[in-house]
Amino acid sequence: MDTNIVMRNQTDFFLSRLSDISDLQLPLFLIFLLIYLLTKIWNLLIIVLIVTDSHLHVPMYFFLGNLAGLDLCCSSVTIPRMLFDLHNKSRKITATDCITQVFFVIFFASSEAFLLSAMSYDRYTAICQPLHYIQIMNWKVCVQLSSTVWCLGFTYSFANTLCVLRLSFCGSHIIESFFCDLPQLFHISCSDIYLNILLIFLIGGLLASGSLILTILSYVYIFKTVLKIQTKSNRSKVYSTCTPHLTVVFMFYCSSLFTYFRPSPNQRFAADKVVSVFYTIIVPLLNPLIYSLRNKDFRAAFHKKIYRNMHHLPPEIYNLP
Repeated sequence: MDTNIVMRNQTDFFLSRLSDISDLQLPLFLIFLLIYLLTKIWNLLIIVLIVTDSHLHVPMYFFLGNLAGLDLCCSSVTIPRMLFDLHNKSRKITATDCITQVFFVIFFASSEAFLLSAMSYDRYTAICQPLHYIQIMNWKVCVQLSSTVWCLGFTYSFANTLCVLRLSFCGSHIIESFFCDLPQLFHISCSDIYLNILLIFLIGGLLASGSLILTILSYVYIFKTVLKIQTKSNRSKVYSTCTPHLTVVFMFYCSSLFTYFRPSPNQRFAADKVVSVFYTIIVPLLNPLIYSLRNKDFRAAFHKKIYRNMHHLPPEIYNLP
């Protein structure tokens, strides 16, 4: 009987916990549960403010709403499963659940790369071509760009998922990660992964480098324009709108390049877990904070929302003892 097990016939895999120390399971569970709830609250708050406040109905916040949606989805793909494994002794995951997780992780991660480049183009247009900004970035163009982002992410993820389905697994079925991630699946596969690596480095590399080049070129022209601005207040305003986006771009590409565009893990599983936690859990939490804390429009919209809600409360609420 052949010892190889084809993925579509594989019954289960076994995920690794962040730590095998039993005393750390409960603290880790509580910490990541809190992170998950905060991620949900912050990103949902951003989406609600963008939808309900007419002052935020502009292209920049339209794309930011898309980013918040991606962060919501990305965190929901990985964190609940990790919390389940921290709370339960069983770390078993079926092949169907595993391949589904692979698809959605790649889908949301690749869509975020494309979205960040679209946001860079929006900032370039707003700063370098302000007189034509409304004509160039009209709502039809924004919707088309957003649709393209999601469609490209879906197509790239679907192609990777199809290639994973052809893999065979023999021997250990332990995935050295808290979710089904491509590099770890490649590590335990006994099939030839040449086609998978080719897809990541050739197609994924071209798409990622194209998105990054578009982002870099956008900011090259933005900084050239900023240097021509005479008033310090206007220059600071430009920096305040660009700095959050550049920070998010830096965090995203550093973690993605380390995870997907490097040689085989070679037993560096601890480092892989740290980076995986960063880009699947910490980044979705930090993104809304980076964009909202120093953003006057968001703070004004938030305060206005709180003020209106307070004035809709019944008078009895203020009669505190």
